[in-house]
Amino acid sequence: MHGDFESTVTERRYLDDSSVREFDATVTAVRGTRVVLDATQFYPTGGGQPHDTGVLRTADDEYDVVDVQLTDELEHHLDLDLDGDGSVDADESLDLEPGDDVVGVVDDARRSAHSRYHTAQHLLSAVLLSEYDARTTGNQLYEDRARLDCEYDRFDDDDLAGIERRLNEHVDADHPVRWYTMDRDVAETELDTDRTRIDLLPDSITELRIVEIGGDGPRGHCERTDAATDPIDRTACAGTHVTSTGDIGLVTVTGRETAGAGEERVRFELD
Repeated sequence: MHGDFESTVTERRYLDDSSVREFDATVTAVRGTRVVLDATQFYPTGGGQPHDTGVLRTADDEYDVVDVQLTDELEHHLDLDLDGDGSVDADESLDLEPGDDVVGVVDDARRSAHSRYHTAQHLLSAVLLSEYDARTTGNQLYEDRARLDCEYDRFDDDDLAGIERRLNEHVDADHPVRWYTMDRDVAETELDTDRTRIDLLPDSITELRIVEIGGDGPRGHCERTDAATDPIDRTACAGTHVTSTGDIGLVTVTGRETAGAGEERVRFELD
């Protein structure tokens, strides 16, 4: 019988180790073609990063994961394709029930591209803030390109060439990338809020995931340590990232355009 367990809060395992592509989980809710798991490696749409895709396997069936969303209650919805046509029919229902064991497999190419672009976007935000005093106001990532909006009047061709050169210097330096959690009140006291933009987060978020690039410290998920000195960038982020700037690849700034009064949009691609 379809329904819900008492709690459908999903453990977001990608926050700790975003390199994992296959995982075991248990179904906690089924609503038409939508499934909720007790734990997941599928990243939901958010923070300018698109959702993961992949497959969800049972002992007898395999379903395509075509959309992933996160609710305010930290419940992940996986929308599954029953017919293999890339679409979801709300009138259909799954042969799944709460308590069923499943295996999730994240599409590696899509996740890897998003992780590379997300880390590159953090680098771009850091360069624009440190060298142009231009704060990031928005971003959007894709598998083959990305864009970033910032507070600035107008970049010229020399600016874009300099930004591209600086980004690739950071890539060539192969800086470590790490992430850890910390209490919000501590972060608001100790971190640079111009870059972390903690003030934009809902008050309900009391624990932050901090992503750092550069400095002396480990790579990947870690405990916060004072050993990570003078990072190039440090910001609150729940997205997926590579563990080294060398994994980003060559950055090409492909252009700019006006995004509004006093705002610029910078577009870039990775090789």
